[in-house]
Amino acid sequence: MNLASRISGVAMLALAALPIAALPASALAATTVKVADINLLTPEGVAAYQQRSDVAARKFCSPERTVAARHSCKTGVKVELEEKMGALRTAQLEHASRTFAAR
Repeated sequence: MNLASRISGVAMLALAALPIAALPASALAATTVKVADINLLTPEGVAAYQQRSDVAARKFCSPERTVAARHSCKTGVKVELEEKMGALRTAQLEHASRTFAAR
């Protein structure tokens, strides 16, 4: 790898980190989506999760100054939360199948 490509790679990483670094630490620490009381195996549970993730995305992205930046931020947050919901659903399904098999 040559020096120019290393510098370019470092610069791209620095630019990617800027939006996160610009947010206050309180916004990062205080934004959560409670899932302990939701059954993601039901349509109602998925709807509740999506509603909570919408609220969390709005809260997390509120420090953004422009409409475009807020929209981009919310889109990124929603993508990440959808991925996490998939993992949570899988875990709940595995737990449910183990519980059912034990009966």
